[in-house]
Amino acid sequence: MLKRLGNPAAFALPAGVLTLIVLMVVPIPAFMLDVFFVLNIALSVAILMAAMNAEKPLDFSSFPSVLLFATLLRLALNVASTRIVLVNGHEGGAAAGHVIEAFGEFLIGGNFAVGLFVFMILMIINMIVVTKGAGRVSEVSARFTLDALPGKQMAIDADLAAGLMTGDEAKARRREVATEADFYGSMDGSSKFVKGDAIAALLILGVNIIAGFCLGMITHGLTAAQSAQFYITLAVGDALVAQVPSLLLSIAAAVIVTRVSDSRNLTGQISGQFSNPAIWLPVTIVMSAVAVIPAMPQTVFMPAAGLSGWLWWTLKKRAARPVPVVIEAVEAVDPGRILLDEVSDQTLVTVEMGYGLIHLVDERRGSPLVARITGVRKQLSQQFGFIVPQFRVRDSLELGPNSYRILLGGVPIGIAEMRPDKVLAIDAGEASADHGLRGEKTRDPSFGCPAIWIEAAQRDLAIAEGFLTVDASTVIATHINQVLGDRPSALLGPDEVKAILDAVKERSAGLVETIHPQPMSLGALTRLFHALLDDGISIAHPLPILSALSQALQQTTDHERLVDMLRADLGEMIVGRICMAADRLPVVTLEAGLEQMIVGGMHDPATGQPVIEPDLARGIGERITGIIAERGPGAPPIALIVQPRARRPLAALLRLRAPQCLVLSISELPPSQPIEVIEVIGGEAPEQPVPTLEGIAA
Repeated sequence: MLKRLGNPAAFALPAGVLTLIVLMVVPIPAFMLDVFFVLNIALSVAILMAAMNAEKPLDFSSFPSVLLFATLLRLALNVASTRIVLVNGHEGGAAAGHVIEAFGEFLIGGNFAVGLFVFMILMIINMIVVTKGAGRVSEVSARFTLDALPGKQMAIDADLAAGLMTGDEAKARRREVATEADFYGSMDGSSKFVKGDAIAALLILGVNIIAGFCLGMITHGLTAAQSAQFYITLAVGDALVAQVPSLLLSIAAAVIVTRVSDSRNLTGQISGQFSNPAIWLPVTIVMSAVAVIPAMPQTVFMPAAGLSGWLWWTLKKRAARPVPVVIEAVEAVDPGRILLDEVSDQTLVTVEMGYGLIHLVDERRGSPLVARITGVRKQLSQQFGFIVPQFRVRDSLELGPNSYRILLGGVPIGIAEMRPDKVLAIDAGEASADHGLRGEKTRDPSFGCPAIWIEAAQRDLAIAEGFLTVDASTVIATHINQVLGDRPSALLGPDEVKAILDAVKERSAGLVETIHPQPMSLGALTRLFHALLDDGISIAHPLPILSALSQALQQTTDHERLVDMLRADLGEMIVGRICMAADRLPVVTLEAGLEQMIVGGMHDPATGQPVIEPDLARGIGERITGIIAERGPGAPPIALIVQPRARRPLAALLRLRAPQCLVLSISELPPSQPIEVIEVIGGEAPEQPVPTLEGIAA
């Protein structure tokens, strides 16, 4: 029948709650009362052990509910025992069961006055010391957990956006964070259960004493001494039977809220942290010094000093003992078999480090470099418009102890040497000439600026002298950002392109269907995006790019023509990177004869693109570089406007010689963009600025 209704275990808790109600309203025999008292004590010990063996508080997340039901059980037993004590108390000690009799006779020696004092002391320990402290810890933990909740949610979103976790892992982490907040909030209120239970026990004790004393003399004709002996002894025994499990639950609540996350239970955590021999040597010395004082009991202090000395010696020998190497039995491996993982690195970007820099990725020290690299991945992903693949950090015996190397596809693209225990003070052009800093002179590996490795104590002085100060992990992260920021196309693969298409397809499925898989395959799209990234066009906004591509595909599928047509449609986006739509764009042009010399000169037989002669290329590059230098570091970037056929070779030339200069064909310049021709290379500069595109077209 129960199986038809569902899981039989689901009825256990409702049945238990109904049993508690029955205990409160229905009389039960003394034997059953003994059984429930023993069950209550066993349950309290089990809860305490579960709290001590939990590795972290959330491993016992049901504790607030368990505490509620355990408190209800104890109160129900108090009501049932009160009924039996008041009805049958005149019959003697065993009238309310052997458990209450044992607590009333054996534990307090039959002296109810002693029992009263013991009960009061236990209640003070429970309410004022344990419960009040646990309640305060719960309150503070709940407040801090709720305050940190938005930050934890943002961290999960950041890791999800950076590709550090999957969607399922993010959901599980959010669920854990929410459970943690609910747990500490529930624990803050659950501590009131224990406090209220102690107050109820005090009131029940008073009722039992007063009512029993009166009933004994009035109803059963006992003398005052006999009534006090029977009823007060039973009342105190009943109170002690309830107070002991209450104290155990209070200790369990204090244990669970004062726990920190650890891979060991509470016993292993405490013993592991007290196993340091340096702890016990001072204890031995202090105990020995106290033992030689004439007034002190040497028979007590000397054994304590000997025990602590034995602990120190034993732990010292254990610490000096070599760690045993556990050799696990493994299956026989074919010596002729070579696995792919042994010879292939599936990671695109790898950071190799010498052994002197390993502490920068040590979890026990906070892994500062890992956090920096995560920030670099997120920044590059936002800049490029796709999720940059994860980086791999590993040690390398080929490098010096303080050296690191950045590999892209197995090819080194950056290498430098660090001073991990020092701070790098970089002179970005604002440092004082007579700064007085002492340290090892070097150059910033990211931008080649003069720099000095200084001690951390000189950091404030370096900042005051105009230096930019960064630690070793920031230096490495900045270097990674700089070398990878110049190679966006090398980080984009078919998987990243597919992820972009899938994201766009959720809202613009029809647009994607006009492009992929026909007429463009995933490989062709990847090649096209590579060309856009090499030209400095971010794909962070794929909708306008895919819309322009969809229209261009109606005319051609040739790669080179598609790139030119896309650039023409995305002209406003390209120009907007260096100049606002309402501002004048500084423009440099080529003299007509010089431009014709490039277009009508040599051509690459493989691609058909013009090839600039070396002397001419050097002259144009030097002139563009000179114009940029004359304008100064704070001047707006300039653009070189050329014929469409000349754009590609000139862009390849200036990408190496003058990357600050934007190369545009005349068809890519928006018609409404105001311009100012600042120089004509190979001819005379115009006397008046040309305000619009029509001036160049003329």
